[in-house]
Amino acid sequence: MTRVVVATAYGGPEVLEVVEQDPGEPGPGEVLLEVRAAGVNPIDWKRYSGTRGDDPSQLPMRLGFEAAGVVAAAGPDASGPAGPLDPGDEVIAYRIMGAYAERVVVPAAAAVPKPPAVSFELAGGLMLAGATAIHALAAVGARPGETLLVHAASGAVGRIATQVARARGIRVVGTASPRRHDGLRALGAEPVAYGDGLLDRVRAAAPGGVDAAIDAAGTDEALDTSLMLVADRGRIATVANTLRGLREGIKVLGGAPGADPGVEIRDAARLELAALAADGTVTLDVTTHPLADAAAAHRESIDGHPAGKLVLVP
Repeated sequence: MTRVVVATAYGGPEVLEVVEQDPGEPGPGEVLLEVRAAGVNPIDWKRYSGTRGDDPSQLPMRLGFEAAGVVAAAGPDASGPAGPLDPGDEVIAYRIMGAYAERVVVPAAAAVPKPPAVSFELAGGLMLAGATAIHALAAVGARPGETLLVHAASGAVGRIATQVARARGIRVVGTASPRRHDGLRALGAEPVAYGDGLLDRVRAAAPGGVDAAIDAAGTDEALDTSLMLVADRGRIATVANTLRGLREGIKVLGGAPGADPGVEIRDAARLELAALAADGTVTLDVTTHPLADAAAAHRESIDGHPAGKLVLVP
């Protein structure tokens, strides 16, 4: 038996419980993962919030789409993107189901090697935000020498988009609260505060214009500003404002109806992200919570201003 976090009803974080379940044995093309860290993402709590439906047949609901850990057992023909997997291998697994657990059976195809230089905590929270960021950069066609506007640049998606863009020779103007500005400058971005007057502040920071924009904030302010500054709507992408994004005719990314899931590019991004984390190009400030404190981690995520990437540690 193994401890797992489940949502026992639809509602807020109070519906989360830690229960004992049999993780099962890995079948063909699967591995049993001993989880060392599991990333917390907004999609996790949105699934049981009721805003996307409240089908009782989905309860109790397992949570978590990404994790890092050690292969405890491997089924026949267990091979990932980098080759065969064996017990003892340290891996990063994404996209999986039920990552909030001590042990979970996952498809071997979802697991890539964890570089020794990358901590389990960073690895456990790297892939969902990182794959989203790389998908967004591709969607807007950001190129070296251009100016990219990143909304919510201090969040996990925005931070990784900023770091990858800077490594590619792209200038980044990033929105964030003033207390996050020093951190963005350290990444090579030019920070601006969101709120009243944002459009004028971005224009002052980028007098030569903005070529493309990524919205990881999900606010109307972010889209209003992007639409005013970027002439080509095909070079604006949102990962957080699906309904308005579809109405405005910009790129809408993710798993929501009408959005581009970018499955191939996100799958391909996993090995790239592992390498970027290994050489220090991509970093995240990580805040850990014990697995039993998943509800507290979700409250912090819902509040919208977590102190770094949230990760659960069994």
